[in-house]
Amino acid sequence: MTFSAPSGIRAVVFDFGGVLFDWNPQHLYRELIADEEERRHFLERICSPDWNVQQDGGRTLAEGTAQLVQQHPQHEALIRAFYERWHEMLRGPLHEGVELLRDLHAQQVPVFGLTNWSAETFPYARDNHDFLQLFGDIVVSGTERCIKPDARIYQIALERYGRYLPDLQPQQLVFIDDVQKNIDACHALGWQGIHHVDAAQTRAQLRALGLPV
Repeated sequence: MTFSAPSGIRAVVFDFGGVLFDWNPQHLYRELIADEEERRHFLERICSPDWNVQQDGGRTLAEGTAQLVQQHPQHEALIRAFYERWHEMLRGPLHEGVELLRDLHAQQVPVFGLTNWSAETFPYARDNHDFLQLFGDIVVSGTERCIKPDARIYQIALERYGRYLPDLQPQQLVFIDDVQKNIDACHALGWQGIHHVDAAQTRAQLRALGLPV
């Protein structure tokens, strides 16, 4: 991997959810909870983002589920559905994001992954979406037991990617993520970052950095 843009960028790092994958609990729970207000309450207060991110950080699905069932036994069936039917929340790839990834790879730009994702559910995505094979390496929060925006996971990622790109420096990476706080965290560590809103805007920002997209 010898690519280098005029800006000094040597590789592009992708977040997955919201950039490459359409993952949303609503895809499943619209079928399970008909009332919109009840569904909103359940996904904000019970199977909440804060609860789910604990599994992304390394807690087992079984432990996370058991804890929540103990707290809300009246919702046991709905809670267990979250991971038993988790694949139904992964609607599929976001095609414009995947096209951007493929274009970079075709131009021999090194690409890497950095995702908040449970170590237990990530293999399903890896085994069912061939574009994940384009990455030189993928850092998965559940495997590392730390999550964005924790500085430690960015440091782990830099070290891992440096195995492919000797003497890699933080400013030589540009990170694409749809969550602003994750971009703020990478900026604090010297990385370049793009807050992903849509693929066309991200592509334009990469082009401004001299990347061939």
